Amino acid sequence: MKEPDDQDTDRRESDRSRSSRRQSLKSSQSAPRSSIKEDDRILEDTTNETFSEEEESYVEEDDSYVEHLERSSSSIQDDYVESTGKSQYMETPHSAEEEAEKEVKKKISQSFFYDYKELVSMPFVTPDSNIPLDLLTLVHSFGYDCRRRANLQLLDSNTVAYIAGNQLILLNLKTKEQFYLRSSSGRGIGVIGVHPDKTYFTVAEKGVSPKIIIYEYPSLKPYRILRDGTDLAYAYVDFNCDGTLLASIGGNPDHTLTIWNWKEEQPILRTKAFSQEVFKVTFNPDNDEQLTTSGSGHIKFWEMALTFTGLKLQGSLGRFGKTATTDIEGYMELPDGKVLSGSEWGNMLVWEAGLIKVELCRAGNISCHQGPINQIMLDEGEVITVGSDGCIRDANGAIWKLDLSFSNITQDPECLFYFHSGAIEALVVSPITYLMATTSLDCSIRIYDFASKTPLSHVKFKQGGTALAWVPRLISYTGAQIIVGFEDGVVRILELYDPKGLTIFAGRKKFLDADLHLKYVFKPHTAHITALAYERDGEILATGSKDKTVFFFDVEKDYKPIGFITTPGPVCQLVWSTASHPESTLLIICKNGYILEAPCPTMKEEEEGDHNVVSYEIKDMHIKCFHFSSVKSKILRLIEIEKRKKQKELKEKEKEERRKQLAATMGEDGEKEFHEEEEEEEEEEEPLPEIFIPSTPCYILCGFYSGPGKFWVSLDGYDAGFLYHCEFPTYDKNSDITEKKDEPFDFRFLEDTEDNPIHTITFSINQDMMFCGMQDGAIRVYILNENDLSLKNMENYWHFNIHDSTYGCIKGISTSFDDRFLVTAGADSNIFVFSIFPEFELRKGIKAKVPSARFGIETEPIPEDIEDPKAYSIEDARKKREHDKLMKEVEAIKAGKREQLRALRNEFQKLLQMNEELPEHMQFKRTDFDLDSKIRAEINRKTVHKIQQVEKELAWEKEKHQLGLTKLQNRFRDSLQSDAIVVHAIQSDHKIASYRLMKPSKYFRAKQASQSERRPSKMERFDKEGVGKQESQKDKGGTVGMPEEIIEKGKEFRPKTLSQIMVENQIEKTRKLILKAERAQFKIQQRKKEWEELYKSKPADDYEDPKDVQAIKEAQMYMGDFNLKTAPDYKIPEHMRINAAKKEEELGHLDSMTHTKKMNMNKCIVSLRDLKVAVIEEIQCLVQELKNIQSTLHISKHIPIPQIPQIHPEEVPEKRFHYDEQTLLTFKHQNTERKSEKTPQMEQAASIGQSGGFLRLSSGKDGDLTTRDSVSRSSKASSFGLDNTKLMEFEKADPSDVELEIMRRDEIKNIYMQQYLTNRIKELTITFDAELHLLRHQKLKLDTQMKLSDLHHVTLFQEILLLKNFEKQENILQERVNSLDKEEQDMQWKINETLKEMEEKKNEINKLQEQEKALYAGFQTALGENNKFANFLMKVLKKRIKRVKKKEVEGDADEDEDSDESSEEESSLESDEDESGSEAEVFDDSICPTNCDVGLFELALQLREKRLDIEEALVEEKKIIDNLKKEYDTLSKKVKIIATNLNAAEEDLEAYQREKQQRLNELLVVIPLKLHQIEYVVFGEIPSDLSGTLVFSNRSLGQLQDRIVQLHEENSKQQKINKEFRERRKQLIREKREMAKTIQKMEETVRQLMISKFGRVIDLEALQTLSVNTTLEELKIRKLRKELLNAKEIKMWEEKIAQVRWELMMKTKEHTKKLHQMNDLCIEKKKLDSRLNTLQNQQGNAFQGPRKADTVAREKVTQLIHFQAERILALKEEIALLRKKGGLILPPIQTPQENR
Repeated sequence: MKEPDDQDTDRRESDRSRSSRRQSLKSSQSAPRSSIKEDDRILEDTTNETFSEEEESYVEEDDSYVEHLERSSSSIQDDYVESTGKSQYMETPHSAEEEAEKEVKKKISQSFFYDYKELVSMPFVTPDSNIPLDLLTLVHSFGYDCRRRANLQLLDSNTVAYIAGNQLILLNLKTKEQFYLRSSSGRGIGVIGVHPDKTYFTVAEKGVSPKIIIYEYPSLKPYRILRDGTDLAYAYVDFNCDGTLLASIGGNPDHTLTIWNWKEEQPILRTKAFSQEVFKVTFNPDNDEQLTTSGSGHIKFWEMALTFTGLKLQGSLGRFGKTATTDIEGYMELPDGKVLSGSEWGNMLVWEAGLIKVELCRAGNISCHQGPINQIMLDEGEVITVGSDGCIRDANGAIWKLDLSFSNITQDPECLFYFHSGAIEALVVSPITYLMATTSLDCSIRIYDFASKTPLSHVKFKQGGTALAWVPRLISYTGAQIIVGFEDGVVRILELYDPKGLTIFAGRKKFLDADLHLKYVFKPHTAHITALAYERDGEILATGSKDKTVFFFDVEKDYKPIGFITTPGPVCQLVWSTASHPESTLLIICKNGYILEAPCPTMKEEEEGDHNVVSYEIKDMHIKCFHFSSVKSKILRLIEIEKRKKQKELKEKEKEERRKQLAATMGEDGEKEFHEEEEEEEEEEEPLPEIFIPSTPCYILCGFYSGPGKFWVSLDGYDAGFLYHCEFPTYDKNSDITEKKDEPFDFRFLEDTEDNPIHTITFSINQDMMFCGMQDGAIRVYILNENDLSLKNMENYWHFNIHDSTYGCIKGISTSFDDRFLVTAGADSNIFVFSIFPEFELRKGIKAKVPSARFGIETEPIPEDIEDPKAYSIEDARKKREHDKLMKEVEAIKAGKREQLRALRNEFQKLLQMNEELPEHMQFKRTDFDLDSKIRAEINRKTVHKIQQVEKELAWEKEKHQLGLTKLQNRFRDSLQSDAIVVHAIQSDHKIASYRLMKPSKYFRAKQASQSERRPSKMERFDKEGVGKQESQKDKGGTVGMPEEIIEKGKEFRPKTLSQIMVENQIEKTRKLILKAERAQFKIQQRKKEWEELYKSKPADDYEDPKDVQAIKEAQMYMGDFNLKTAPDYKIPEHMRINAAKKEEELGHLDSMTHTKKMNMNKCIVSLRDLKVAVIEEIQCLVQELKNIQSTLHISKHIPIPQIPQIHPEEVPEKRFHYDEQTLLTFKHQNTERKSEKTPQMEQAASIGQSGGFLRLSSGKDGDLTTRDSVSRSSKASSFGLDNTKLMEFEKADPSDVELEIMRRDEIKNIYMQQYLTNRIKELTITFDAELHLLRHQKLKLDTQMKLSDLHHVTLFQEILLLKNFEKQENILQERVNSLDKEEQDMQWKINETLKEMEEKKNEINKLQEQEKALYAGFQTALGENNKFANFLMKVLKKRIKRVKKKEVEGDADEDEDSDESSEEESSLESDEDESGSEAEVFDDSICPTNCDVGLFELALQLREKRLDIEEALVEEKKIIDNLKKEYDTLSKKVKIIATNLNAAEEDLEAYQREKQQRLNELLVVIPLKLHQIEYVVFGEIPSDLSGTLVFSNRSLGQLQDRIVQLHEENSKQQKINKEFRERRKQLIREKREMAKTIQKMEETVRQLMISKFGRVIDLEALQTLSVNTTLEELKIRKLRKELLNAKEIKMWEEKIAQVRWELMMKTKEHTKKLHQMNDLCIEKKKLDSRLNTLQNQQGNAFQGPRKADTVAREKVTQLIHFQAERILALKEEIALLRKKGGLILPPIQTPQENR
């Protein structure tokens, strides 16, 4: 174990990679609290909480709680220091300050443990008493509280822990040993939890300020104790995933959520979880900072948030939205952060961000569970839910072991232990051995051997048990009988026996150690039976119930009922008086405060008049009654009076002593001073407690006899805390027990029982110890004097809490027959066994003795059990019998009255008939018989009303039965396709039955529709519609386009111009030239393509045909090595691999095939049935005709008439569903007779009536089988027979000779017809039987096939189940193989692309190198020969210079750095001499030398630039190739890795397939064989071991034998073909040599022709492809067209210019005319001016001055002149403009006056 420092270091190193919040959380865990302020700050942070809207109503409550936390937070530090200071690991400090500092900084050592003995709760013993602490020692526990949450924890593979009352039990599942840990508080344990590492477990207790104790496992030492986490009890605890933190939830009333650093015993965070009950809290397994709580009507999501004030818990309440609010018991955090929770109605809710995202249910909207979901788990990606409906979680008190592997080898669930579920109602111990019986409302009775700690047997009934008693030895000497009372009022007597001595029969189950046999059963009560008691002599059994009755039975007469008495309240206990009492009396304790004492009832002999008694009630019994009245207030008042009296006496003594002292010291002054003090000290006394009697009487819990007529009782409620001693008053017949009030005459005070009364009491054998079971589950033992039932000495007692203090009330307590053991049973489902005085060691191996079985008990008939809770009780049955008797008498009277009415009706009918016979005028009318018409109308109205009323009353029943009938039809009839029809032969017992066919299963594969009947698919319809639409559109387009074509044709008829003809000729010429070139080029391309295809098709020298390679590979793998499927190295071929889907398809095919065959056979059988019906109809007609014929013949000549066959009910099963009113009435009558009549005659009548149910065919319905034709024929025959008889009756005269002859002929004819009809009937019968025999033979063969198909069906279904188990893992492996295969293909594609790119780049490099060569060659040609500057210019060309690379558009800056390297690389054509020369010489290439050709120099510079560009391109291409090579290497490595993984995955898949095949091989396949089919014989005999044999079908075996012959033929054929191919190969080689020579000769001829014609070898392909320059020709055509267009446009503009000139001329003429007019006006104006001036001069000087009119006129003239001047200027400009264009002179512009 690590030291604390080492552990902190490891923790810090492991936490470095976590988030800041987690670091803060861990630091808060590990860091010690340095000061009280820091601790106060942390605690203050824990009080903060974010409330949601739904919790606003609880803010005030939460605020008060926060204040409480704040008040308590300051004391946590002090409590911690105080608690740690007292612990053993603290060192002794030198001073108080150093001690405080060390205690704050000190951590708890990891090796520190608490002392269990100091922590554990111990029994309380009265001080100064001799009672030992170990008076009772727990020996064993038989209970388990299955309804407590999280009450089963697994500590390791063999040990589980669960809470049992005040103990934690550790149970070893293998040895079944128990180890007990008691609680420290003594008030019980709330919840337990287990550390994730299974090294610790927590015990969270109950009580005031309970503790959480953490134990180490397996040492079971108390390791840590957590305090102050809640007020009263813990509800749930949970560790985080690492186990470093612990979360706890408190119960009512605080519901506090606390996060603990449990190793340091310190709370980190604390808050209130919710205001209602919280069921559970858990950490998120993937995030320790998130928690979830759930409870009553809520779920809440928590997060540890690091705020600026510190670490806090922030809660977010889940919102249900539209989903109904539900209590959430179980939930689970998913890895993606969502939460999956249960609900009350059984569905699952998915929560995300505090909201419900989806509600999950099963298919068909079916709930996942029928009730709440208690637990949800995630196992390997699968969700497992545990519900209270019994699915996985057992709600009936058991511990199960489940195998959750869900494979074909999954073990069945195993029940490890059985327990009671719920409160245990009763407990009883055997009077002779160590056997114990218990019962509970879980309907079970269980038998235990508590000495050997073994459960022996259990039995279950329909109702829960409520009372138990062991039958005394006076009745059953072996002590083997137990009597049990149940909640439905039934009493059962069970006999216990050891079944090991019984005779073993075949099929009997394995014997247990004990078994129970039902001996008697009867029902005396109608409610819960609460008490069972046998009289001291064993003659009478008394039973008490909540129905306020006590029933008595005579035990000696097989529990014959004696009678019952009624009680004023529900009975809770029955106690018979002991032998010390003079008379045998029964103490009846009623729950509501009444105690009765009944004498032993007298057992009367059965008399004849006993049957006339209506009830079993005993009314003349002298019963004493005690009605308890509360006296507790009086007792308290008396106690207070006695207390004050004693205090007063003490004060008087003190006063007297004081007076004497004062008198002795001061004399008379002392007396005066004493009297003054006495007057001052006088005080008023407080009033005594008032007398109080509760309005509702307190319940009586238990009681017992103390003597004749005296008894003790214990009460709850207000009267608790005392035992009351009471005595019955004398019997008074006239007194009213409800009004009387009786008080006890004595009492005993019980310490600490005010709120914890005694519920049950028992005594030891010597009655020296009284064992009390308390309400809080504690055991209290009072030590008494021997046989002292007056309880005089009850001072000393022993008290110990054993059951749960909250709901563990002790229901039963009893000692063993020898007082060695004490057994208790509580409402918390626990049963504890204690040893009394354990210092007396018990014998080892002590064991109870189970009574031996009585002789013949296995053959003894078991009485009919009463399972119906509504069955009549004994009293109700007697009343019912009397009522039925009375009703029978009433029915007899009614029958008599009906007979009288019938006689009167008959007499009335006779009178009516007589009235009708009278003459019409004397007849009474129908209305005359009505005394009053209103009476008849009222009767009719009432009848209709009653019918309507009955219909309304029966509407619900009618609907209910209708629904029931519909459900039955849906369940049993609708799923049936055809019922079984059994057709019987007529003359023999042979019969044939059809198959009872259900509707096809889900695997049924229906036949697909034929191609002709198949509905066309959507694509086919679309194609058809598309074609139609296109055609319609073509039609539409043709009709619409006709006018355009006509227009185009009209245009074509116009004469073409010369220019158009020239353009078209040029186009046609160019088109022909281009077409010729294209044809030549196409031929060349096609020839190249043919050559390429030919070369591609040429196989390599080592070429092998893939088909041959595959065939050879398969032959190598499989030929001669046929592995069996059972072989370990068997490899399943791909086409033979099977999965569940294929198997389902195969199963569906089998189902469809069998279903079809059965359907066909059923049709044949139905046809046979119809044939039988037709035969019967015809036989009926023939028999009728035969009877008519025999009626004319003498009896002596009659032959026996064949019997008419009948249709059996099973031949027409559909008739059973046809019913009418009469059938229903008959069925009702049968049910009534079955229930009411029990006599043998009535039973016989009922059995007879039962044959007339739905299956019986009435005569009328038999008649339905005949057709109308047969009925008509029979009617005709019958009418003919009647006519003959009538004629014979009328003709009684003597016949003549002719008539006699005719009669003889008719007789002969009738005899012949008689014989013919009889033979015809026999022929029909024989023919039908033959048809049935033939069909029966066919069906037997088909039955054999169907049985084989059923066997095959079973095999296929088993294979489907097995394949479905393998399917999940197989799909995973297959997906992995597919993904790797796809990845490998992708990588291979990338490699191929890389290789292609590399090849392209290599081609690019070759092209660049060719360009470089061409550059040098061209420059050398340009230099010419004998150029003296050739070396200089070549150096200029080859000179290496550094130049800056051109930046690309993308702007890569890295390429600039590579320019030096690229410029330094040399061309592949440069030699070493050139390099050395260029390095040695230094020259200037910027200046052209003298006499050097400048053009060549410039050309050298230009070519040098081109050379540099080529070199740079080469460098780039080489770099790209290098990168591609690296990429290729990387991809190749990845491909190898993927190939390795793919091979491994394929091997895994193959291994899994092999495992699956092996598992399939393990399935048993049934193949029936006949002896002649077995060919494997040894020495002429069939061996006993056929495991090494193979089963072949005849067809397969024949195929194998034929295959041998085929292989021999194929071998010889292949040898022949091989020989032919060798000869063919030699011939082809010779032809190839000759063809090569021919080609060489033709090439030489072509070369010589080229030289002779062209002077050199040329490229014929280039020559053939030479054609016109298409671009040039196109440009010419465009030029010609453009010239034509320009000519047209020039002509158009010339026409426009002429038009404008003409318009200009017209305008000029108009303007000239206007100018002439203006000139005339100006001349006229001058004349007028001169005349005006003359007139003015002639007038007088009176008008010399300027006038206003003249001024205005002058201004107008001036404006007019200005306007005209402007107009003139404009006209001049226009004239100038026109003159420039046409050179014409326009006339002058006219003035406005001229215009006017």
